[in-house]
Amino acid sequence: MIAIHAHEQHDQDGHFMLVPDELEWEPVASMGEGAKIAHIEGDLSEEEPFTFRLKMEPGYKIKPHIHPEYERVTVISGTLHFAHGKEFDRDKTRKLPQGSLAIMPPGDPMFGYVEEETVIQLHGNGPWGIEYIDEADDPRIAGR
Repeated sequence: MIAIHAHEQHDQDGHFMLVPDELEWEPVASMGEGAKIAHIEGDLSEEEPFTFRLKMEPGYKIKPHIHPEYERVTVISGTLHFAHGKEFDRDKTRKLPQGSLAIMPPGDPMFGYVEEETVIQLHGNGPWGIEYIDEADDPRIAGR
């Protein structure tokens, strides 16, 4: 996935500025209904830095999963309830309000949920991906 219009918005010096209303939100196949992605920079399939935001609807659940690289998350708005582990358990989550951050190493299983619309920003180095602990949780599998 390539950043949407990000390269077109850099000025002559290579600086890039964006206000929230300029983000272009799209469905994100790897997270299914209730989540949208706005690419800010980088090609997620390449070995390069990336930044994107995820917007999650109230009640959205992030099923247990891992990533191939470090995940760095900042809560932009709302509250993310997040935890480490292979099994989804609301009681094990930590409440991360706006301004909070979380850093998880590659291969570290994690899960979470939101009660209100929540936007998080993720940045790191690609190539990026998500692998669900239970394959049945992966919305990319046909029939989900």
